[in-house]
Amino acid sequence: MPRYLIERTFVDGLHVPINEAGADAMGGVIARNAEKGVTWLQSFVSPDKKRSFCIYDAPSPEAIRSTAQKNSLPVDKITEVRVLDPYFYR
Repeated sequence: MPRYLIERTFVDGLHVPINEAGADAMGGVIARNAEKGVTWLQSFVSPDKKRSFCIYDAPSPEAIRSTAQKNSLPVDKITEVRVLDPYFYR
């Protein structure tokens, strides 16, 4: 399955409460992603919470865009990526 880096901009910042409401919101994203075979692996968020960089496994960029729309998430850029492990060479 291809792996992608998704870049997002949140004009007002990304705010996910650290409570049951936040857990429910993340669970909903995971469930809606699964409908299209999309798996959210990890995200990195800028200190100001206005940018995120997310790693996904997905069948296609179109599947990512479709689930992002269902999840009301912005998508600035989708780039297919491969893992480069620096410890592989040791």
